[in-house]
Amino acid sequence: MSESKSNLFIDIPVELQQVKSVHSIGSLQFEGDLPAALFHLQLITADIANWNAQSDVIVVFHTNAGHVTLNDAAYNASRNIATGNPYKKLVADLIDLGVKVELCGATAKVNGWGNADLLPLIKINLDAMARTIQLVQHGFVKITE
Repeated sequence: MSESKSNLFIDIPVELQQVKSVHSIGSLQFEGDLPAALFHLQLITADIANWNAQSDVIVVFHTNAGHVTLNDAAYNASRNIATGNPYKKLVADLIDLGVKVELCGATAKVNGWGNADLLPLIKINLDAMARTIQLVQHGFVKITE
């Protein structure tokens, strides 16, 4: 691998005044050891801050990614490990930046998770599909990861 980096010129600059997005995350894909969806949320929140834009960013974890929302004890039980939730700081940092984090109620029900099993400030919605439809009907752009 080359040690020199090529110059990068952005051909299509983007600057938004408002961002309304719902991120539907049903499974995790990784860039190294970092879930790509969490990395992408970090990117868009940094962009929002740089633009000084108004924003309403909601992420809905469901299906095979629901465990990202769990506290250490519930994560350990769900994943059959004893290391705790490795994503909890990333999730907390996103919440601190204003991202609203939700867990699909259907995913919670299937896995036997309740509100007490979640990281702080995470809400459970009815189900990911209904919530996503609701938000799209209210003008949110859907991002699927």
